[in-house]
Order: sequence, then structure tokens, then C-alpha cells
Amino acid sequence: MALQEEVFKKIISHSKEYGFVFPSSEIYDGLSAVYDYGQNGVELKNNLKKYWWDSMVLLHENVVGIDSAIFMHPTIWKASGHVDAFNDPLIDNKDSKKRYRADVLIEDHLAKLDDKIEKEVQKAAKRFGDSFDEQMFRETNPRVLENRQKRDEVHSRFAKALNDNNLEDLRQIILDCEIACPISGTRNWTEVRQFNLMFSTEMGATSDGAMKVYLRPESAQGIFVNFLNVQKTGRMKVPFGIAQIGKAFRNEIVARQFIFRMREFEQMEMQFFVVPGEELKWFEHWKKLRMEWHQALGFGADKYRFHDHDKLAHYANAATDIEFEMPFGFKEVEGIHSRTDFDLSQHEKFSGKKMQYFDPELNKSYTPYVVETSIGVDRMFLSILAGSYCEETLENGETRVMMKFPAELAPVKLAILPLVRKDGLPEKAREIMDDLKFSFSCQYDEKDSIGKRYRRHDAIGTPFCATIDHQTLEDNTVTVRYRDSMEQERVAIDSLQNIIAQKTDLKNLLKKLSV
Repeated sequence: MALQEEVFKKIISHSKEYGFVFPSSEIYDGLSAVYDYGQNGVELKNNLKKYWWDSMVLLHENVVGIDSAIFMHPTIWKASGHVDAFNDPLIDNKDSKKRYRADVLIEDHLAKLDDKIEKEVQKAAKRFGDSFDEQMFRETNPRVLENRQKRDEVHSRFAKALNDNNLEDLRQIILDCEIACPISGTRNWTEVRQFNLMFSTEMGATSDGAMKVYLRPESAQGIFVNFLNVQKTGRMKVPFGIAQIGKAFRNEIVARQFIFRMREFEQMEMQFFVVPGEELKWFEHWKKLRMEWHQALGFGADKYRFHDHDKLAHYANAATDIEFEMPFGFKEVEGIHSRTDFDLSQHEKFSGKKMQYFDPELNKSYTPYVVETSIGVDRMFLSILAGSYCEETLENGETRVMMKFPAELAPVKLAILPLVRKDGLPEKAREIMDDLKFSFSCQYDEKDSIGKRYRRHDAIGTPFCATIDHQTLEDNTVTVRYRDSMEQERVAIDSLQNIIAQKTDLKNLLKKLSV
């Protein structure tokens, strides 16, 4: 685990050094859990959003997009349940004065018990080699069974306490499991309290006439209140989806793990409206499609898993997360939820406006059920950083750090490098740059030795470098160097555009997906 923590520190440091992510307001000592995306980060983030948007809106005739406002009528948040129920259970350690989410402390404890079981299995696998029967070992080994029993007991108590919203029981589990504060090492805990996560502000010219409004804690409600607008103007037939990318805000008290949990973040959400009774079929359909989308990036199927919820939200009848193996364990990057007809029914009740759909095939009106897919853009971005970060020792003993981004998402697709800054090579390189910059993101770079420039572009994840040398002036060819293999090949300048465009085209990823 310590090794993974070191890797995580390196990723955070690398992100700043190479223009991916900066602490926000840094010259004023920063603002906790708020970050800015740098010049390479914003390109990677935009490419990621484009990949998601096209996979939803371009590939599905029955999915369209909107962009709703951040400020919304405050009654919307009453209807959605956020005013009364959007809380985190928090607990303080009296010695360190640090505040934690009680549920996260227990989840971390469960993860440690899982780790103990896996270590026993790995040790036995090494000891017995090819003759090892893993299933038999898991079912009969006393230490595995003891840890499994402990884990199951804690897990069932935890799930019950969450579902009953029993804060005393949550605290009792923390005490019974002897969970200590990571800072002070003590178990001197306060009671567990609920804390509402919404930011509020006032809208209006005077304090007397101002209306209390909220910064939206999720982007989904902007879709629900526009359900009929989109359905009618787009002549949409159920089943159909509405997609949106936008900012959301949560006053996270326990913001941590770099950009994993932030106070200002971005979501990519799609709400899919279906005939009541068909929601679980569509839930399974979107589960499959969304996992495909993640795995198409090529980081390995073993890096992802589904995690079904212990506690269903008040509006859901099924929920699962797609988790990615971050350096700090498997963590949620996307949620898939069957939200029933809760949202539309609530808005109908609170607004007094009918939120039903007339189905010409069934010849009746009904409130559609909803299946939601929701990704945190920043978490997804972090998973791509973690999946791509690579330290490699070369044959000559040197090391290089490289970001093995999928070429389609890389911030810079092609670096154009004149071998030396004389003999007409920079002019020729500029000519190539001016021709190719209309097609994809290129970067001209003439500073330092060619080796240092290759290392620099490895570090920002540029998949291809084209070197312009003296031979270029004679036969109009350049050397293309491939990031991952470091192999080089001579290609004609005329074919350069096709080669790079083909290898970096988003279609390569989209064609891997089922529609």
C-alpha cells in the first residue's frame, strides 16, 4: 500500500509540473479541495468529454443533449429531497480535531479486511504453485474464514445502520472495530452528526427582497425539469435519453485525495426515460454499455469492477457503481441508477404542472421511469492519469516517465521537432506545423536536445513526434517516433497527416462500443 501511496504522490506532483492540474488560487496559499486545470489538463479533459458526449449523443438516435442553468428555482431542491436529505454522516476525533465521514471510515476498515483475505490467498498461491485450488482454500482456510466472518458481520451491521439512518449504530461500529484516527492514532470520537452539503447564496438586489438559492449539487434536476420541453420540441418517443455535461457544487467537509473529491466539480450525466416496468431491463443494458465505454480505453478489464450499493438512495430501486483501481484502492468513477418515477412525480407534485408522457403505442399517459448514468469528470480524469502514469527503465539504464494516454485522448497528438535551430530546418518544421494544425493538436518544440524533447513529450503523453532533419530538405520525409515503443520510422511529409489522423481519431474508440 505504501508503494501505491508513493505512486499517487508522484502523479499529483507530475500533474502540476507538466501543466495538467494546479491548486486553485495558489499564490494566495490555495483553497482547500478546489483545483484548476492547466494547459495540458484542459485538452485532456475536453477530449474526455467529447468521447463521452459522442458515445451518448452521436451514437444513439434517441439521446439528445441540453445545457441547463446552474441557478435553479429553490423549490426544485425541496422536490428532489436535497434540502431535507442531502447529508453526510460526520464524526470528529477529539484529539486531532480532524473531521471524517463515518461511512468512509467503516468502508476503509472493510477494505483492510478484504486485503487481509487477498494476502492470505496470494501467499498460499505462491507456496502451492500450480497445484493451488483457490476456491477450496477460500472455503476452508481458518484465517480466511475468520476474516470473512468478521467482514460479513461488520458489513451487514453497516448496511443496516445506513439504511435505517442510525447514526448511533454507525458510531458504535467505529468503536467496536477499534477504528483509530489516522492522524492522532486515538479512538476518542464524538457523536456522528448529519451535515447538509449544499452551498446557498441569495439572488436579488436587496437583502430584504432576496431569494435564497442554491448552487446545484447535481446536474440531473436540470434534465428532469426540462423533460417535457425536450420531449415535445424534439418529438421524442419513450424510451429516450437526455445528456448533459456541467458543473456541480458540494460543500464537502472531508474533501481529499486530490481531484477525487472536490467542492466544485463537473458531471457527465444521461437520464434515460423508459416505460414503467422496463427500467431494470434498461438498467442492465446501460450497465453493460457503460462498462464497455470504460474498458475501450485499454487500461485492462481487471482495473474495473461493479460495486452494488449497500444503501439505495430514497429514489432508487437499483444502483451500482463502476469502480476503477486508483492508487488508493477501487473507487467509484461512474454511478448507474434506476431512479424510478421519483423525480418527475416530485416535480409534478411541487410545481402543479403535469409531467406525464402520452404513449401513442400504448394509447395512455404515464410518468416515465428513469435510468441514470452519471460520471464525475474529475474522477474519470484522475483514473486516466492513474492508468496512464508509467515509469520505465531503458536499456541504457536511464529512466523515463511517460503518460500512456490513449492516443485519441492525448492533449497533444503530434510534436514537430526541428533537429537543430539552423540550416532551414525550423522554417521547414513551421511549414509542416502550419499545414497540420488544422487537423489535430500539434506542438512545435525546438528547445534543448532532441533526446530531452522526446522525454518532455513522453511526460505529457504525446503519442507521436515528427523530427525534421537535413534529409527532410532533400527528400521531404520525416522521422516519426512512437511514444510507447520508442521505435522510429521514416515517412513522407505528404502521408504524415493521414497516419496521425488515423491513429488519433476518436472513431477508433467509438467503434469499439455497442450501440
